[in-house]
Amino acid sequence: MLECVANVSEGRDPHRLRTLSEAAGAGLLDVHSDADHHRSVFTMIGTDAVRRLTDEAIELLDVNRHSGVHPRLGVIDVVPFVPLGSSTMSEALKARDEYGAWVVDTHRVPVFFYGPDPLSDRQLPDIRRNAWRSLQPDLGPATPHPTAGAICVGARRPLIAYNVWLDSLLTDDEARRVRDDVRSDAIRVLTLTIDGRTQVTMNLIDPHRVGPDVAYASVDAAITRLGTTIRRAELVGLIEDEVLRKIPESEWSYLDIGRDRTIESRLARG
Repeated sequence: MLECVANVSEGRDPHRLRTLSEAAGAGLLDVHSDADHHRSVFTMIGTDAVRRLTDEAIELLDVNRHSGVHPRLGVIDVVPFVPLGSSTMSEALKARDEYGAWVVDTHRVPVFFYGPDPLSDRQLPDIRRNAWRSLQPDLGPATPHPTAGAICVGARRPLIAYNVWLDSLLTDDEARRVRDDVRSDAIRVLTLTIDGRTQVTMNLIDPHRVGPDVAYASVDAAITRLGTTIRRAELVGLIEDEVLRKIPESEWSYLDIGRDRTIESRLARG
């Protein structure tokens, strides 16, 4: 079984979000929308739902009219395929390559590929830094689609997208120090300014080793000397049940996690 966690550049319009969700259909497990990021994360199962979602998003959205604090390359910004259960990374890579070829053939949207091995494969942050400069698309046109932009298509292990909101706005130097303190081989981190406060937004790329509890504690330790505190935490999308069970239940509430937020619980709903 493959999971697909598509990041779409729309997080504000309820009508559009409903239309996109309906397009994904029965394969849709979860939608997490953020108006400040102007971005939604669609968690799906299989390889068909994401194609229906892509068709609808390219028809409905225009990256040129998009504004939000989160960086993006296109209306369907990121499409990773993730092996679950007995599925293999080879299957995820095959799904990545087939989706990339399909989106170019069907919509003429350029594709940047990224891969599962952080040591040997191109990673998503590499694309964000270098696309259209030193890095050209792997498939499709050499220039962005006029309304859809480009798509980053990957194969990866399960990760957790996780945000921690602070009670105050850090200076640029303070934010840089927090990023340096929190960042590790298991945590990718950005700091964003939203409504006069700093948000620490993270990808936990080895969640079985470094889960939300460790990420939260890392941010808390990094800001202690700055005279601010954590306002709240936010799980983006879903978490694996095995990762959840490693964390004491007494911590679930303030970490914004729980049994109903697991991949397994959504699959059990049928």
